[in-house]
Amino acid sequence: MRRAGRTTALLVVLGAVLAVLGAGPAQAAGYRYWSFWEGSGSDWTYATQGPSLVRPDDGAVQGFRFSVSEDSQDSAKPRRAPDFAKICADTPAKDGTKRIALVIDPGTAADAPAGETPPAPRTACARVAPDASAAEALASVAKPLRYSSDAMLCAITGYPGSGCGEQVSGDGQGTPAGSASASATPAGSAVSSGSGGSSGPSAGVLVGVGAVLLLGIAAVVQSRRRRG
Repeated sequence: MRRAGRTTALLVVLGAVLAVLGAGPAQAAGYRYWSFWEGSGSDWTYATQGPSLVRPDDGAVQGFRFSVSEDSQDSAKPRRAPDFAKICADTPAKDGTKRIALVIDPGTAADAPAGETPPAPRTACARVAPDASAAEALASVAKPLRYSSDAMLCAITGYPGSGCGEQVSGDGQGTPAGSASASATPAGSAVSSGSGGSSGPSAGVLVGVGAVLLLGIAAVVQSRRRRG
């Protein structure tokens, strides 16, 4: 009888643990926003500062991509190569200015807010003052720009027509109460985070498992004492 009682108690504990683990962590939220990139050779590097803080040198390539992503780890890159020579081929150098190549990629229909169609990706060569920021270079070739009250870049050349860094549910619909997280670092934000989301159980789940185990062990001990 004692062994049967202990076995039953252990099975209850195991079932509770499996139930907690089976629940798993909630799927990480995605955010719809313009991300900011810097050309690095033939590829793109996620910018560590917002475009208002970056003051690129002559010959630099800056990229902007509109998409839905969880953070910088899974953010979509611009779909055009950062080719300064090609983008600025028809814009000759001029004393007292610098040339910044820009790649503007509004993303795909899957990333677009409901009722909106993304325009085609395009490139532009901005000729600006030597101390101009990437944001100023963008403003010179892609107006109108729209910013939020906290300086997040919300729209380039009027796209999208509304919304700014909103959280997106699994069906692709945005929830207006959400805003892009610090780890996402949308264009216009000052600093990005390189941390990505974990695919394992969350800390809350692990704490819950530990609590269930402790309660189960206590129940087994108590059962043994009673039957002893």
